[in-house]
Amino acid sequence: MSPTPPARRLRLGMPKRMFSQVLLMQVAIAAGVAVLATGLFLAPLSEQLDDQAMRRALAIAQTTAAQPQFAEDLTSTRPSADGPVQAEAERIRKASGAEYVVVMNTDGVRWSHTDPKRIGGKVSTDPEKALAGQEVMEIDSGTLGRSARGKVPLRNAEGDIIGAVSVGIEYDSVRARLIHAIPGLFAYAGGALAVGALAAYLISRRVQRQTRDLAFSDIAALLAEREAMLHGIREGVVALDRGGRVRLLNDEAQRLLGIGDEVVGQPLDEALGEGRTTDVLAGRVSGTDLLTVRGQRVLVANRMPTDDGGAVATLRDRTELEQLGRELDSTRGLIDALRAQDHEHANRMHTLLGLLELEMYDDAVEFVGEVVGDHRVTAEQVTEKIHDPLLAALLVGKATVAAERGVALSISDSTLFPDQLIDPRGLVTIVGNLVDNALDAVAGKQHARVEVELRAEGRTAVLRVRDTGPGIPAEQRELIFTDGWSTKKPPAHGKRGIGLSLVRRLAERQGGSARVAEADGGGAEFTIVLPETLAEPGLAPEPGRAGVRYEARQAAVAGTTTTKEESR
Repeated sequence: MSPTPPARRLRLGMPKRMFSQVLLMQVAIAAGVAVLATGLFLAPLSEQLDDQAMRRALAIAQTTAAQPQFAEDLTSTRPSADGPVQAEAERIRKASGAEYVVVMNTDGVRWSHTDPKRIGGKVSTDPEKALAGQEVMEIDSGTLGRSARGKVPLRNAEGDIIGAVSVGIEYDSVRARLIHAIPGLFAYAGGALAVGALAAYLISRRVQRQTRDLAFSDIAALLAEREAMLHGIREGVVALDRGGRVRLLNDEAQRLLGIGDEVVGQPLDEALGEGRTTDVLAGRVSGTDLLTVRGQRVLVANRMPTDDGGAVATLRDRTELEQLGRELDSTRGLIDALRAQDHEHANRMHTLLGLLELEMYDDAVEFVGEVVGDHRVTAEQVTEKIHDPLLAALLVGKATVAAERGVALSISDSTLFPDQLIDPRGLVTIVGNLVDNALDAVAGKQHARVEVELRAEGRTAVLRVRDTGPGIPAEQRELIFTDGWSTKKPPAHGKRGIGLSLVRRLAERQGGSARVAEADGGGAEFTIVLPETLAEPGLAPEPGRAGVRYEARQAAVAGTTTTKEESR
């Protein structure tokens, strides 16, 4: 036979569900408040009833002492059970409902008492204060037990104290009034407790619905998991309340947006400032996978409304992906250019072979010189006007690509740019984006031409890129600098609308400007002004520029270079 399982013991403790815990705590609080309020009411009630009884006794004593007959009878008669003082005192006692009315002389000898046998004897309590002219209220015990007492002096017609009057109210009657008030008080307390319990139940039911009947431990675990998840994922999360104020930011969102915890509670427009990023997060721009630029970061944002009227937005960093996509596009363009060069090179080699087979050696030499000279002339023209090797290499490479696309890329006669750039990479990015945009705009058109003008005005660099394309309508000349705006088809790696936005941001970050206008003869003319871009004359080149020079010259020899930021 299997052993008998032990009996399960009843375990008492707090319930696990939040609904039950909140209800129990609220009922306990309501009951505690009701008991405390009842106790706080009963304590002063007892004192109030005692005070009322003593004042009533004092009033009866004052009324009795005010009758002049008592003073005359006290001085003209002896204390006796059938004397006039006893008779009048008993009349007053019965009429007022007092426990006793005692009239005494200055020696404390009674002239009246409820018990006639005690007439002629001395009072049991000290009448010294009353005989001294004071009025006394007190709770004391005497021959008749505990009572509320009032004592006043008794004066004759001349105002001399000839005795005292003591009146007592039975203390049991005072206690009876207190006990009689308790049931009503408890009834009120019980009613208040019932209302409090009902309110606690309704509030607990609301809490149960809002918390989906979870226990406190479950909520604590969910909160810990949420904190770990929010601060551990590699996507930025921004939570907004119904008023558009920032309610939550995780670590990645702070990094991507360049803000800190101090913006929590602030309106989104105040926390981030005006711009497309703010419009996307605030829901003023609708759509999915919206592209925006914050600083030098390319972000993809998605926004989801919440049931309470707020919203949660997620941010992904696409900067590296965009860079890889641009490099892929540049590589594809370079491959197309190399394929075209290979085809042209094969034609040239066939021509050279034919000249050699026909023993036209002088013509062959002249032909080779012309082919090599074209490339050399282009490189020399660029390096004579632009002394910075990185910019020169970029434009030599762009000229090669432009030639393969049937576009004439030229350097303006007014171009003269020294080798004094403080940070050449930013200017290379700007030039590369604008030249690529211009090449795309004129590609496939007759007499396609792109002109680059780059000159120095003191320490300010001024860049102009003109093309013979269709130009940009006046109403779109500011819109083209907006994040995500583009008239081109998106590339294979994602979306466009980043290049010109980055151009303006780079210019404004250096205190400059970027604008577009109509070029002479049609087409578009982009003008970029970059203050404080050039170093002061006579300063030594920055450390590491030698390596940049070598790389730039190598790129110039190769005939092409790529930039980190390509136009979209």
